[in-house]
Amino acid sequence: MDWFKFNFKAPEATESFAAIFSDPMIYITLLVVAALFIAFVYISRVKLTTKVMIQVAIAIALGTVLKMFTIMKMPMGGSVTLGSMIPIIFIAYVYGARVGYLAGVLFGIIDLLLGAYVVHPVQLLLDYVLAFGVLGAAGYFKNNVSLGALVAVALRFICHVISGVVFFASYAEGQNVIVYSVLYNGTYLLPEAIIAMIILAIIPVKRIKTEISRTLV
Repeated sequence: MDWFKFNFKAPEATESFAAIFSDPMIYITLLVVAALFIAFVYISRVKLTTKVMIQVAIAIALGTVLKMFTIMKMPMGGSVTLGSMIPIIFIAYVYGARVGYLAGVLFGIIDLLLGAYVVHPVQLLLDYVLAFGVLGAAGYFKNNVSLGALVAVALRFICHVISGVVFFASYAEGQNVIVYSVLYNGTYLLPEAIIAMIILAIIPVKRIKTEISRTLV
């Protein structure tokens, strides 16, 4: 089938930067996000040691690379990647939700810079900052990383659905906009969730977490 293929999608950084800096409201929004990001780190007193920051950076880099590999192109739109959310979910599992939130937000901003599609500052927040930031919620599920992955992806799904209903209603072309947004985002995020849950269930996450914890002592 034409929609089932494995390919590599190169980043469109040049086009993304042009889109971002074409509207002052977009980069002002990013500056506000950066300020809130710093405030969150300060107020919540997240312990960002050098080792933690390095591992978060590695997770973001790995997630970014995995996102460039498409294993399935969905008929309605959207692509299934090679488990791009797994590194962020794993970081949240190891270090907790707060570090996971930070890693998710940074991952979303990197994704924005490498392939932006922005029609409104609020849509930017929903589709890039919040949608990836909520992946950190996986950190609340210390005893079941696969369930944490499912909840995290479900929260991302909600962000995208809201964005679709509010900002992309014209694409529904007469169809109920809520149904359209649910189907559009569900067709690629459901496989993404399944992939993440299966891989996280297979790899020895508890043993890896223990080994990482030992290196921080």
